[in-house]
Amino acid sequence: MIKRRVHVAAAAIFSSDGQEVLLARRPSTVDQGGLWEFPGGKLAPFETGFEALKRELHEELGLAIERAQPLIRVHHEYPDKHILLDVWQVHAFSGEPYGREGQAVRWVPLGELFNYPFPAANLPILRAVMLPTEYLITGEESDDEVFLTRLERALVEDNVRLVQLRAKTLDEEAYLQRAEKSLALCRQYQARLLLNGEPRLLDTVDADGIHLTSDRLMSLERRPLPAGKWLAASTHDRAQLEQAARIGCDFVTLSPLRTTPTHPDAAPLGWHDFQQMVETAGMPVFALGGMTRHDANHARAVGAQGIASIRDFWK
Repeated sequence: MIKRRVHVAAAAIFSSDGQEVLLARRPSTVDQGGLWEFPGGKLAPFETGFEALKRELHEELGLAIERAQPLIRVHHEYPDKHILLDVWQVHAFSGEPYGREGQAVRWVPLGELFNYPFPAANLPILRAVMLPTEYLITGEESDDEVFLTRLERALVEDNVRLVQLRAKTLDEEAYLQRAEKSLALCRQYQARLLLNGEPRLLDTVDADGIHLTSDRLMSLERRPLPAGKWLAASTHDRAQLEQAARIGCDFVTLSPLRTTPTHPDAAPLGWHDFQQMVETAGMPVFALGGMTRHDANHARAVGAQGIASIRDFWK
């Protein structure tokens, strides 16, 4: 059976303080009625995703988009159709949203999104909405005091809100001690901390999740963490991206975009191949490898969640 292909534009509309997002409830008379979703609708013939988004948000909510940026593209297979969700993050709009077609709409705090029932195709969007656009990977530093000073600078001056604690030169005991101190600092500034290591590390340090190396990722048969913890992984090719999706990773890094001093022999992906791989990843992807903040908009434009970096944040 040849499935119908349905292309939908959807919006993650944030409140002015960035702490809430607007949801709409599907009418009970339609497919998956009663579930909540990110507002939007099907593309008309010859429309782009952004054109459809502007039209749909005006028709459904009475809003005029002033500024928006690509967030994530999600391909999802239902028994009778293939859905492509072309999701945009709306940064600025005019008008007061209301259900012009009689549908319920509601501003929901980010921390409460998982309390709402969504269509299965919306689940990767939830992850993308809850993640920032910058992912700090900590640099090597033997002195804990210097390390924490640099981490705090990134949290305060660069407003970093997602941190991977990477410290390959430390033994496990020293790593766990640094993790405890880093977690306290991240909690102080409302940032999430992921530990780079075995999932069992969370038995000792109650961080927000684990970032798997690509070797650890490929050795797993199932998701090693409960749903309440973030699971990320390092990926470098399609096979690793597919494995990350198979075991239920929440997001990944994909590298290297460019040749880097730390991996000079690794062949860079380049933007074209990166975009092709991100298109079917089915989860948020951070661009890694020679990335700086100057690359952030380009990365978002080709489908990335944002950029991950050591050097650009770890000064």
